[in-house]
Amino acid sequence: MLRRTLTAGAVIGAVIGALPAPATAAEARHDRRPPREQRDEPGERELPAVPVPRLTDRDGRVLTLRGWNVEDKANRGDKALSAITERHFRDLRAQGFGFARLLVFWDDLEPRPGRYSTAYLKKIDRVLDWAARSDVKVLVDAHQDVFGPAFGHRGVPEWATRTDGLPFTPHPDDWFAEYFEPAVQRAFTHLYEDPDLRRAQAGAWRVLAGHLAHHPAVIGYDLINEPMGELREGEDLPAAARRIERDQLTPMYNRLADAVRSVDRDAWLFVEPTPVVGEGVPTGLGRIDDPKVVYAPHFYNTAMEAGADYDPGAGWIEAYERAVVEYPRKYGVPVVVGEWGPLNNALPNMGRFYRDAMASLGRYTSGWAGYVWCYGGGYCALDGTGAFRTHKELTAEPYAAGVAGTVASATYDPRAGVYRLVYRAARHGSRLTELSLPPGSWRATASGATVVRTAAGRAWVLAAPGREVTVTVRRG
Repeated sequence: MLRRTLTAGAVIGAVIGALPAPATAAEARHDRRPPREQRDEPGERELPAVPVPRLTDRDGRVLTLRGWNVEDKANRGDKALSAITERHFRDLRAQGFGFARLLVFWDDLEPRPGRYSTAYLKKIDRVLDWAARSDVKVLVDAHQDVFGPAFGHRGVPEWATRTDGLPFTPHPDDWFAEYFEPAVQRAFTHLYEDPDLRRAQAGAWRVLAGHLAHHPAVIGYDLINEPMGELREGEDLPAAARRIERDQLTPMYNRLADAVRSVDRDAWLFVEPTPVVGEGVPTGLGRIDDPKVVYAPHFYNTAMEAGADYDPGAGWIEAYERAVVEYPRKYGVPVVVGEWGPLNNALPNMGRFYRDAMASLGRYTSGWAGYVWCYGGGYCALDGTGAFRTHKELTAEPYAAGVAGTVASATYDPRAGVYRLVYRAARHGSRLTELSLPPGSWRATASGATVVRTAAGRAWVLAAPGREVTVTVRRG
């Protein structure tokens, strides 16, 4: 995840001066949506208001993925993934979420060149089995922070880290600033350009995807987390990001897509731009030649990551949304935001932030994964007792997890506690639409269809082929 302290925000702000600023927060790095009247309580939320393709399953149902990242960055080797328990997935499902982005690390998968850890693969299997038991779909994320262990983090193995002897100075109070250290930037260049490292990265994906290809919990693979690169002399950050995305990330993603497809023909492939997209910079990524690609940007704001409160009038949510939808519109791919959520949720405007962010994400995405599903402080969604921390409960809304048809609209009014879905039932394939509901008392009714079953946290609607259906879910 891109978590920035004030110093890192200053680094970004300094190099991004050429960016057209739609807002007063020059350091803003996240959200965007079309302008609407500013008010303390948003009204109904239109989903989606922009023509971005939707994610679908093998039966043709329109999917919405909502959930959280699940991680264990602290433990490795024999203790890898030990901080993740079955409770994580039971609690996710109990709160109405059916999606998890699971962080895995190349340095644990392949600790020595060509030697893959079967023990680590079994640990991943165990976590995925827990997810499957709770009916949680999992995106397997090849995670890196500041490249990897050579720089005190996780991700690319040390044996695959080449720096040409360039300097690296740790920034213990500002780890994101380490991405701008010369040694780290050069390591990314070698990963993208050196033929043997290209083969090694593709080989690791063949092993991982080949092992997980038939696991029922796996919906897709995030090919690399928050990729960065090397700035050239005189190049500002937006220009560097677009060049890296165009000239290095696009061919890398095509190579990795080929590697995955050699062992798994079915999973979705999630591709990320550089984190600079969060500053309102449209990505320079090109076409990924695969029929099942998902664009997976992250959604963070620099000022808020540095501890500032949300500024509803700054305009950066609107700016983010305008930039993020360009790529999926151009290449006809769905969007799932892979990470989002500020560190300090208790500030005065954070309730407004979550309402505005949920409205924005609902307009153009096929879902999201918040950061992070854990029990405690910091970024954790839950406290030690398992209760939502301040304002995090606003992420738990009714939504249509799978629609057997074409969605005309989906709205949720958080004040009234009313969710409404309008769709035309498919003429072929699945006829069953699934709703996901947060805890509490909810009543589902349908016009043009039948609510065939309800259970804790879910409801199912059956419609005749071609029928226009309106489903209403009310709280209380």
